[in-house]
Amino acid sequence: MAQHNDFGAQGEDIAIDYLRRKGYVILDRNWRSGHKEIDIVARKDDTVVFVEVKARANAFYGNPEDAVTRRKMHLLVLAADAYLRYNAIDLEVRFDVITITGTSGKPYIRHYERAFRPGIGI
Repeated sequence: MAQHNDFGAQGEDIAIDYLRRKGYVILDRNWRSGHKEIDIVARKDDTVVFVEVKARANAFYGNPEDAVTRRKMHLLVLAADAYLRYNAIDLEVRFDVITITGTSGKPYIRHYERAFRPGIGI
């Protein structure tokens, strides 16, 4: 596996640990629908949360949240729709972004709840 893929997987591990500490139940990880992928599917209370994780060793190439483009949001919404249909889920839905910056010591985690809504700004 390429080094950037390893770092991305480590970022997802950190995000999952963070979410669990915050009381989320992890339903799925790296769920795919065709070429579309959802990094993390979680549940908190009566809400299904689709989480996009972006990890960077540093901000040299820009902030990780800048990598969540309109196209990425659109693909995540399509994948989320497929996930909800496939699993026959009828709950509230939310789209979050978790960014992780840093490699040594304690990484800096930022959780953007309700980062976007389907059809709004996509």
